Amino acid sequence: MKTTAARLLDRLKIAYELREYAYEEDELDALSAAAKMGIPPEHLFKTLVLWGDRTGPLMACVPAAAELDLKALAAHSGNKRTEMVPVKDLPGLTGYQRGGVSPLGVKKRCPVFVDESALEIDCLSVSAGRRGLQLVLSGRDLIRATGATVVPLSRKP
Repeated sequence: MKTTAARLLDRLKIAYELREYAYEEDELDALSAAAKMGIPPEHLFKTLVLWGDRTGPLMACVPAAAELDLKALAAHSGNKRTEMVPVKDLPGLTGYQRGGVSPLGVKKRCPVFVDESALEIDCLSVSAGRRGLQLVLSGRDLIRATGATVVPLSRKP
């Protein structure tokens, strides 16, 4: 099944693979997705939607096992502070639901920031825009497709 995110990659002529996995409503987190797909958590990037006090909505992609450094994101995005967008607001901002938010093909374009570790990964995974469906592509292709700014964003929990 092609999603908006996959169609965007098609238009950009970026190679990718779509991979499905079984998900549960109580297991929509990135670590569960990585385990079900049988890939290392540092190769699956979760997409977080945030609100910057100066810029409004923005997205951050960090490895599944990492925590987003909110202060680093604020500094790199020109904000004084950033905070997570409430789950109920995700569909209106992105067109996607929790557990299926992709940094590609979002409803309302916003700045995307990707953790610098993506540069070194030839085969990483991000949500394809539907729960239980992932896009597998290179980190550099993800960055190119999203127009992301690459910065250090993650820290170990």
